[in-house]
Amino acid sequence: MVTQKPRYAPSHPAVPKRGGGRCHRPAGASPAGAELPGQLGGSPRPPRSASLLPGPPSGAWPTPQRCRRERPRSATQARDSRSVQRCGPGPRREVNVRPPLAYSPCNYSNLSRATGRRTAAQGVVRARLTGNSRLSAGNAREQPLELSRFGFTLAGVEKIRAGPDASKARDPHARLSGAGRASRHAGRKAVPPRRGNCEAARRVRAPRAPGPHNVCRVLARRAHGFYARDAGVAHRKNLGLLRKIMCQESTKFKNVWTTHSASPIAYERGRIYMDNYQCCISSIAQAPRILYQKSKCAKSEKIEDALLLECPLGEMLPSPSDYKASLIVLTVQNWLLRLSADSGEVLEKIYLAGSCCKSFRYLSWDTPQEVMVVKTIQNKLPAAARQAGIQQSVLFYLAVFQVLPLSFIGMLEINKKIFGNSVTDVAVSNGILIVMYSVGLVRLYNFKAILEQFMEQPFDLGQEFNWNGQVGVVGKYPFGLPCNIKITDTPPLLFEASSLENAFQIGGYPWHYIITPNKKKHKGVFHICSLKDNTLAKNGIQDMKCCSLEPDWIYFHPDMSGRIIHVGPNLIKVLKLKEVKNRTDQMEIAEDFTIVANRENCVNNTVTVTASGRVVKKRFNLLDDDPEQETFKIVDYEDELDLLSTVAVTQIGADGRAHLDFHCNEHGILLKSIPFRESWDVTYSHEVYFDKDLVLHIEQKPNRRFSCYVYQMVCDTAKDD
Repeated sequence: MVTQKPRYAPSHPAVPKRGGGRCHRPAGASPAGAELPGQLGGSPRPPRSASLLPGPPSGAWPTPQRCRRERPRSATQARDSRSVQRCGPGPRREVNVRPPLAYSPCNYSNLSRATGRRTAAQGVVRARLTGNSRLSAGNAREQPLELSRFGFTLAGVEKIRAGPDASKARDPHARLSGAGRASRHAGRKAVPPRRGNCEAARRVRAPRAPGPHNVCRVLARRAHGFYARDAGVAHRKNLGLLRKIMCQESTKFKNVWTTHSASPIAYERGRIYMDNYQCCISSIAQAPRILYQKSKCAKSEKIEDALLLECPLGEMLPSPSDYKASLIVLTVQNWLLRLSADSGEVLEKIYLAGSCCKSFRYLSWDTPQEVMVVKTIQNKLPAAARQAGIQQSVLFYLAVFQVLPLSFIGMLEINKKIFGNSVTDVAVSNGILIVMYSVGLVRLYNFKAILEQFMEQPFDLGQEFNWNGQVGVVGKYPFGLPCNIKITDTPPLLFEASSLENAFQIGGYPWHYIITPNKKKHKGVFHICSLKDNTLAKNGIQDMKCCSLEPDWIYFHPDMSGRIIHVGPNLIKVLKLKEVKNRTDQMEIAEDFTIVANRENCVNNTVTVTASGRVVKKRFNLLDDDPEQETFKIVDYEDELDLLSTVAVTQIGADGRAHLDFHCNEHGILLKSIPFRESWDVTYSHEVYFDKDLVLHIEQKPNRRFSCYVYQMVCDTAKDD
């Protein structure tokens, strides 16, 4: 999804978004476009004879369960498929023919069964395209069923199915074999094969039997998640199909909903939150609808920050409510609440502040969806207390929680006696404690080692404790949480760097970091250095040398490819790390591709001559981010569809126009452009979210006026036009 990028890089290592949007398809697998035209929607239901067995890690055939009353059957003979004998010269082969779409298409995962290869059990759970029910119903009728590439057409399947004894062929468990049709019950006499179907079977091209797989190919398929019974394979194919539909020329994005509010508007995973999270609106339906509306709360219950919590896969949770999405919110009165994302019901309540007043205001992830950190504002004594000589040594408090089930790990304090007097901010990310100083210094510490070394006593939520003479219950009012992590000595330093405005990022492979030299004259200049030995990479100094009011920005690509995105007013560079020839110990920065804004090739001359011959000199040059020229404002990555999205703005007079462009993430090719209907003022604050088939634009105008515009994908606009 697209979000407003800060003009400066974040002051802590960037946490990339989880990947998984790519549609990998190895050789031999069914193409994404031919998978299931009628299967995007509807709840999958396994057939009656499905055997849910764990799939093999390689491409080997799954072995079905045997019954006492059944004869042992071949692994390639599925219970819901038919084996048709190949007549004519040559050896006998068996092919499995999938029933036509009119016969329960939701019981089949893909078309590869038509080639005689089984890729998944009948009971495999297929992932739905959430929030796309309207799209699912429409495209199931519009997309053609491509069976010709497998050697036969849908009409051929109908002829095979409607043989001389079509009434018996309707049984999904009936099977035809070359040696005769065996009975489902052991002990009965076999029936000779039907000749009527042999005529139609001559037109069916039998596939070759699968051979042994290469070890490297099997390992690559395993890394990509291509298991015989993996539901993620179908999900990736569905997302690949959605990407093709979305990038078609006939596909449009229509403004289906607009709202205005006097309070901030937030968006997260198909849910729009208004009125300080009291109103939740679902944007997944054909038209946004209200999920829940809570009564107006008092100022003391105002929500300061929130995080969306989703259920982890493959884990057993204590409560049934833990398997549904929930919202973690932090209130003004230091209450940490877990709310149901669908109803707003309070599921858990934790009181954070203890004996001393701690103003917790910020929520962040240490490890996404696993470890959460709650941080206070910087503690500052009032002026009267400072004049009285009272000193405050604790700057920040950090409370760390394990989520789902929600459990308390510990609370620690950042003391200036340990870390210094000039600490301005602190953060925890990926197991690293990041401390920032006013002089531009950034220091990294091992946070897990700090927990092990300085934790005095572990506590559980709801546990009665006697701590420093106070008796209470952990997480209950009025005691809150004990500060059970006391850092008494400076922990071992992992790394430190000096950067302008604490801009510091880590990423790439092998590990590199990006900083700006700690001098104002170097603003807009970025150095890419090796984390191992602090050596500057070849071509590691990136400077666009642009003349603009707002500086360019740089960050590591969120797709975890190790690439770097450098964004300027009219140019986007995607850089990559590669080894220097004949020197494996040094890396160089090479340009992968560039995206250039659509501007007229006009020469900015400082001296012009009028028609009368008078010479006119310009006092100033035209800026690179001049509003009358197309300028890049937002750049982000959509991981599920593997698209690089950009927002470019052109403002002429008081009316500004913007459009959202989708580029191929691998090569930067422009795939589609979506114009925004509303006017775009570059002086306002804007946020754009691109989430599958949804585009959402949030605008903040002066005097705290907020507007939200929702666009949804429409595949057939002929009737609307």
